[in-house]
Amino acid sequence: MTIIYPSPIFGPVHSRRLGVSLGINLLPGDGKCCSFDCIYCECGFNHDFVPKQKMPTREEVSQALESQLIKMKEEGPTPDVFTFAGNGEPTLHPHFPEIIDDTLKLRDQYFPNAKVSVLTNATQILRPSVFDALCKVDNNICKLDTISEEYIRLIDRPNAGYDVVKIIEKLKEFGNRCIIQTMFMQGEYEGKSADNTSEAFVEPWLKTVDEIHPREVMIYTIDRETPAHGLKKAPHDVLDAIGERVKKMGIECKVAY
Repeated sequence: MTIIYPSPIFGPVHSRRLGVSLGINLLPGDGKCCSFDCIYCECGFNHDFVPKQKMPTREEVSQALESQLIKMKEEGPTPDVFTFAGNGEPTLHPHFPEIIDDTLKLRDQYFPNAKVSVLTNATQILRPSVFDALCKVDNNICKLDTISEEYIRLIDRPNAGYDVVKIIEKLKEFGNRCIIQTMFMQGEYEGKSADNTSEAFVEPWLKTVDEIHPREVMIYTIDRETPAHGLKKAPHDVLDAIGERVKKMGIECKVAY
C-alpha cells in the first residue's frame, strides 16, 4: 500500500532504525515531491501522486511542531528523535535551513535529549545553505545506494542533473558528521537486474564508504510494498555479511531487515 504522509507533522511512529520518531514532512500532504523517483519508494512513483497542495510555510511547520511537542510533554510518549522525512526530499523546501534552526530551538526547549534526524537523498548537498544546515543536526542520514551511474538511473531515477562523483566528493566533506544509508535489494526491473548485492557493486561501494568515513552506515532492504514489481528483499545473511565488512573498516554499521 502506498503511503502518503500528512503535513507538516505526523506520528509519532516507531522507526526500526531510530526509535520513537516524530515525523516532520516539509512537502505537500497530498502527494509526492522528490528529486529522485526510486522504484522502491513507499510513497509511490512521482507521476502517480502529483500534489495539488503547497509546501507548508516555515511558520506553519514551527507552530504545528510546537503544538505537538506541548501535547507530547503532557501526554507522552517521549520522542527519541524528530525525523525530517515524509513525501519526498525534505531539503527541497526553500526554507529548509531556517526550519532546521527553528526545530533545534524547539527541541532544546521541550525535549533536549531527543535527536534531530534528516533522511535525505543528498541531491541538494552541493547547495551551501543545505550543506551547512545538515551539519547542525544530530543524524544527517544521506542516501548512497551505489556508485554506479547506470544503476542510479535505473533504480533511483534522478529527475534532474545528478553527478554521483560530485555528490561523493561533497559527502567526504561531511566525514563523521554524516550517516550513509544504503538500500540493498535483488530482483529485476524492466527486464534489467536490480541486484546491487553482488561483489561488482559491493566492493566499490565499500571503498567509497571508507573514503567518506561516515560516523555510521545504515544498510537495509525492502520493508513495504514497492511501486515497481519484481523487486526482492536482500537475504539476511547477505546484509549481515556486508555489515561485517563495514565494521572491519572501523565504521559502525546497523542492519535493518
